[in-house]
Amino acid sequence: MDVHLILRRETAEGSQVLLSRRAGQVYAAGLWHLPSGHLDGPHEDVVTALVREAREETGVVIDPTDVRAAVTVHHRSPGGASRTGHFFEVRRWRGEPRIAEPDVCDAMKWTPLDGLPTGMVAYCRAGLDAYNTGARLATHFQMPGDAIAFDPGTDRLRLVLDVTGRPGAAGPDAAVAEFAERAVGRIIR
Repeated sequence: MDVHLILRRETAEGSQVLLSRRAGQVYAAGLWHLPSGHLDGPHEDVVTALVREAREETGVVIDPTDVRAAVTVHHRSPGGASRTGHFFEVRRWRGEPRIAEPDVCDAMKWTPLDGLPTGMVAYCRAGLDAYNTGARLATHFQMPGDAIAFDPGTDRLRLVLDVTGRPGAAGPDAAVAEFAERAVGRIIR
């Protein structure tokens, strides 16, 4: 089970999220990803794990009451390993994000949510794309031979509809978005 931190801030240019570039002897070295990690064992819940991972990787301190569930993604890697990732949004924290684990992260940057960089881990990109649509649950099952890095030509993201028959919470423009997605495919907001 994974936890992923969508540390989000609003600027005059729009919404931004914090990304880190993986480095060293880790999966997907050289690719951009959200600060993330795994539970330390059966004693740790997902919110506690997120708060701990955020502190360990970025140095920021998050109050557990500021953690918001964003989206859950069931993922299968190109090698066939299956994971469940819980993506959480946080808009309030203490401290300035910094590289706190230089052996596994060699860069960190704020990135426009609507302008994510190339060279991202496909699983992470799928979670952010699902989050942008308002979906609460998605699958991302890669096939053998798929790249670890996001490739729009092999986008494996599938949104799971909620009880209303929509991919996420219905807003005032939900009907328009649903019509447009039927006509042109998935829309990222």
